[in-house]
Amino acid sequence: MPIPAQISNTSTPAMATSPAILITTLFFATLIAASSANFYQNFDITWGDGRAKILNNGDLLTLSLDKASGSGFQSNNEYLFGKIDMQLKLVPGNSAGTVTAYYLSSKGATWDEIDFEFLGNVTGQPYILHTNVFSQGKGNREQQFYLWFDPTADFHTYSILWNPQRIVFSVDGTPIREFRNLESIGVPFPKNQPMRIYSSLWNADDWATQGGRVKTDWSQAPFTASYRNFNANACVWSSGSSSCSSNSTPSSSSARGNAWLTEEMDSKNEERMKWVQSKYMIYNYCTDTKRFPQGLPTECTTASS
Repeated sequence: MPIPAQISNTSTPAMATSPAILITTLFFATLIAASSANFYQNFDITWGDGRAKILNNGDLLTLSLDKASGSGFQSNNEYLFGKIDMQLKLVPGNSAGTVTAYYLSSKGATWDEIDFEFLGNVTGQPYILHTNVFSQGKGNREQQFYLWFDPTADFHTYSILWNPQRIVFSVDGTPIREFRNLESIGVPFPKNQPMRIYSSLWNADDWATQGGRVKTDWSQAPFTASYRNFNANACVWSSGSSSCSSNSTPSSSSARGNAWLTEEMDSKNEERMKWVQSKYMIYNYCTDTKRFPQGLPTECTTASS
């Protein structure tokens, strides 16, 4: 969609464990445990008429774009909270006009969505990493960054931590953005709608590069982005219920290896995020007073954005 042009681990008490309890605990731990790519097992190619390919016995997935069509895929599972990692290598060379999208989304008119979008550029100019959060169908929470490396030269890890308290976007383990749950002051937060993982490579030269002034050079097609090492440590949603036990306490979740359910930003990661934002952020909706002449969004008046 168009965007602005410039845009603690607590242990449980020791107790005797019966075989039945142990089996049950292992069962639930398996349900919540990380699922890692094989792409054949975890994803479906949903469009592109052969332009998307799963290779290397399921270890690699590629999306391609030409003048006729782009391509895309989605996860087989829906998730209600999780820690999601994917390694991407973006379209090299003159990628102007192209967008590689990697995001979580639900369905319906009041959908939730957590976005990474990579906006291509002419050769020698940097990609723009575009992030957004939608809750109950409302977005307009864009933050954009340059990256501190060439994202086309090798694979890099792009991660989303989504738990009931916060959403954290990270690149190679470095947090770049946090969106906290501020329902207490009237800001909707994605927490009730399960979401699938989606990714696509598509032409958006009406807006993606320099506000649409630079068009896609189709002589460079096909454009290709590559994916590997997907990992989801997440609560799988199926048949109206979550694989995460509804009566789990934070301590029991941590004990089962699901500390991400209550994970917070420590001081070290706060400092790393501030460093990225001071050096590489190029657009922040929370400072765009021209865009919001009647006042900045409510969440922008707090430390979270």
